[in-house]
Amino acid sequence: MKRFLIAGAASGVGKTTITIAIEAAFCRRGLVVQPFKCGPDYLDTAHHTRVCRRPCRNLDSVMLSPLENARSLRRAAQAADLVIAEGMMGLFDGVSGASEQGSSAQIAKMLGMPVVLVLDASSCSRSIAATVLGFTTFDKDLTFAGIILNQVAGEAHFEMLAEAIRGIVGAPPLLGWFPRNQQWAIPERHLGLHDANERAWNEQELKSLADAAERHVNLDQLLQAASVGELQSCEAEPGSPLAYADESPVRIGIARDAAFSFYYEDNLDLLRDCNAELVEFSPIHDPHLPASLDALYFGGGYPELHGAALTANRGMIEDVQRFCNSGGPVYAECGGMMYLAREILYDGTAHAMTGVLPLEIEMSPRLVKFGYVAANFTSSCVLGPAGTEAIGHSFHYSRIRAGGDAQTVYALRYVRSGKCEPEGYATPNVLGSYVHLHFRSNRQLAPNFVAYARRVRGENDSAPIR
Repeated sequence: MKRFLIAGAASGVGKTTITIAIEAAFCRRGLVVQPFKCGPDYLDTAHHTRVCRRPCRNLDSVMLSPLENARSLRRAAQAADLVIAEGMMGLFDGVSGASEQGSSAQIAKMLGMPVVLVLDASSCSRSIAATVLGFTTFDKDLTFAGIILNQVAGEAHFEMLAEAIRGIVGAPPLLGWFPRNQQWAIPERHLGLHDANERAWNEQELKSLADAAERHVNLDQLLQAASVGELQSCEAEPGSPLAYADESPVRIGIARDAAFSFYYEDNLDLLRDCNAELVEFSPIHDPHLPASLDALYFGGGYPELHGAALTANRGMIEDVQRFCNSGGPVYAECGGMMYLAREILYDGTAHAMTGVLPLEIEMSPRLVKFGYVAANFTSSCVLGPAGTEAIGHSFHYSRIRAGGDAQTVYALRYVRSGKCEPEGYATPNVLGSYVHLHFRSNRQLAPNFVAYARRVRGENDSAPIR
């Protein structure tokens, strides 16, 4: 399985754009490219999905074990010619300043992926050699496929940089460079890059990026440097669809539009493995829920940016209210939880939401919570019984203004700070949280949710007609 990981010296060096360019170039050559993103990111994954036309998945060494990372990679890469993973932050950045935990470097070693190091060369010449030397000798166990320089002023600038790097004994090969081009930039906002719904790469832009990769990067050398080894210690994926073939299928509504698009693709895979049919719908545009749903799953996103449209769609709000009041199971993460609240206050305007949970949300100009979180279920809920443990990630610019005394079913512990707090706002059949749980962190979460939906449907089917 050919694979490599594109990492940067720091955030903001342009590794997402360069990854997209290289993906586009290899796809244009006729290769089937399977994209991955390191870390708990939803925005970059959407861009890679759009370019490669295959769902991008997350690799993560905090939320997932080495085995689950390998399973995810092997499963998604079936029938692919090449795996390209984009790193997160700087190559060695993770959850600790004293260890590699959670870093792209750790994932690269874990999954046998050589690293393509992207460096911003816009304001340097010979000093680039010191950066290369430091990064490529910091961890002797890390393998480098090569170096790509970004924001280069032109051929003369590149030759000066190349001369400096070639003077380093044993330096990885210099694969090429990318010129300065603001037209390729992806705008950012409070949760990161604009998503693929807003920054949609048109065919001309992708052609321009692919042309740049072909012109300035030695793609043949990069492909030769890609790892071809098998994944070590990768046991077969448990819980295949055959294991649930005798179980009745359930229909789970998946909120998917400009307001709700943040999902771990593996979560959806694991639900499908439990004989769940996933039915997408838009809380912004669809006047009603799809018919015959057994459960609802609201991912995160930007409901605050679409508050007026969500409020105006009364048919959808009333359908969600009826579904919840009838006992239908609902799981909602971050933006999805905000939609289940009474209202969202944004830029001085309160937008009425479904009111399923007794919460009022207000947006904040600053990051409120950020980091990996371990969740222990203190009470039973739609995802499992009390005592269930799972790991996820929290990243939000909003807070609960009122209703914080609602029933909670999580005891959270933030991995970095060790801070503990109650969370996971629930009714008997609804669960909303700021935390995006990764279902591979506990393989029982998806089966538990599907089994809950199956049980509720059975109870409704057996209820007497009144």
